[in-house]
Amino acid sequence: MKSLVAYFSAGGVTAALAGRLAEAIGAALYEIRPKEPYTGADLDWMDKQSRSTIEMQDKSCRPALADTGAPVSGADVIFVGYPVWWYREPSIIDSFLAAYDFTGKKIVLFATSGGSGIGDEAPARAAEISKTAVLPGKRFPADTPKDELKAWAEQYC
Repeated sequence: MKSLVAYFSAGGVTAALAGRLAEAIGAALYEIRPKEPYTGADLDWMDKQSRSTIEMQDKSCRPALADTGAPVSGADVIFVGYPVWWYREPSIIDSFLAAYDFTGKKIVLFATSGGSGIGDEAPARAAEISKTAVLPGKRFPADTPKDELKAWAEQYC
């Protein structure tokens, strides 16, 4: 089975983990990027008027993607990674899931977080948006070693 690791990373933590996962399982790696990159001010969760705070309060928010060139069609399993924001996936992940046809594919979520879990809502929301089944996800610490990521991912490949 061909795999794709697609990820969004605001500060580099999820990017590093996604890179190790892709390398561990021999998957293609794709960065999900917003058309308008997030600034430090946009990511200030203490500011109720920051871009990310406003986006996360509106579950129908779909920030524009920088591109729609992810090699989804060539993959059987798509691992979708993100940092946990406000106890759920960032809205840009919802944009990604809405932008592609995932018919006949497996989607598996993974997340990074300093303390929050991946949440119960994420798989259900991802399934609704992508219109396909989404397999149970997992939150990983930033320093999770490659062999542990490989062991986890192989159950889906």
